[in-house]
Amino acid sequence: MSPSHPAVLIRVMRDDEIAAVRELVSRAYAGDFVLNPAYLAEIERVADRARTAEVWVAVDVASGALLGTVTTPRQGARLSPVARDDDELDFRFLGVAAGARGRGVGETLVRHVLALAASRGIRRVVLNTGPEMQSAQRLYERLGFERLPEREYRFERADGTSFLMMAYGRAVVRRAAEGVASTSAA
Repeated sequence: MSPSHPAVLIRVMRDDEIAAVRELVSRAYAGDFVLNPAYLAEIERVADRARTAEVWVAVDVASGALLGTVTTPRQGARLSPVARDDDELDFRFLGVAAGARGRGVGETLVRHVLALAASRGIRRVVLNTGPEMQSAQRLYERLGFERLPEREYRFERADGTSFLMMAYGRAVVRRAAEGVASTSAA
């Protein structure tokens, strides 16, 4: 990475980081839009997620500071109904600390998910996102994700309002001749 983007290490969250990751991801989401209490509680269930999924963290190599997080399923599992096929990997709870935004941390985390999928022989990475998450949508589109309208649905809130839960996907391709994983648009 360039000097303006110090080295970032992606690794599985340690147990002693659960509280810090919970705070990071809840602040990342709450900083962008108003959260209903049920969704905030789901976001904050980091310890529960870590028992059944993989919670990844982006760490500043120089300082050790936690910069971001994302959750992926363990091999052979799914996090949500957006992943419909056995050869799809979904991810959730992508969050970047306010002070780390603009450093490429979100992109680094998503590229990690794509590489993880390739290492598992997965065909496509999929996700859901809400209309308020415009910076995340721009990131996904820049990285070649495309909308999957057939997987979108209206999410009904407790107060009777609703919004379109958007779906995105991107194909993951393994180049057999080189033995190197690469990615391409879905």
